[in-house]
Amino acid sequence: YLYTVKKVGLYFGTFNPVHNGHIALGNYFLQHSSLDEVRFIVSPQNPFKKDLELEAAHHRLEMVRLAITEFSNLTLSDVEFSFPQPSYTITTLEYLCEKEPEVRFVLLMGADNLAFFDRWKEHQKIVSLVDLYVYPREHKNEIPAQYLDHPNIHFVDAPKLDYTATSIRKILRQGKDVKSLLPMAILNYIERNALYH
Repeated sequence: YLYTVKKVGLYFGTFNPVHNGHIALGNYFLQHSSLDEVRFIVSPQNPFKKDLELEAAHHRLEMVRLAITEFSNLTLSDVEFSFPQPSYTITTLEYLCEKEPEVRFVLLMGADNLAFFDRWKEHQKIVSLVDLYVYPREHKNEIPAQYLDHPNIHFVDAPKLDYTATSIRKILRQGKDVKSLLPMAILNYIERNALYH
């Protein structure tokens, strides 16, 4: 009797806006790890970022939906919008683990977040509940030693992005060309809805 558990990577972010790097990373995890699905969890607000430049939730959700349309194993969730704000990762993880007990969830995390993971709400509980797949990101902080050889934390050699949503917003505000950084559908959506001006 072979019971194969579905493994789903959870990719949290404000996706403000979603860009080619996010999509490439999601697809990288599908191709180079044991994940069957990568679920984009759009966050209403990051507890660590009081972001004044955050576009409305429905715009960010719609952009992710448009960006992943042609990739069947990239999915979208607005689960965090039903929780009190700011939403904490642990709340979402406990909810999903209870709601989908047949799924093995994995938290996808940038190395920059792992560097201050001990500031996350109930971080010990997070890492006992799910595995972490950590991908490289530009950061200057040391990753605490306890995470480097933790049995549930795995470092994945994903390609490092040389741009961020922050830098894309800046280029958009300057009216410069971002065609190579954003899916065409997202670029059209941003122009149509006059976002990031």
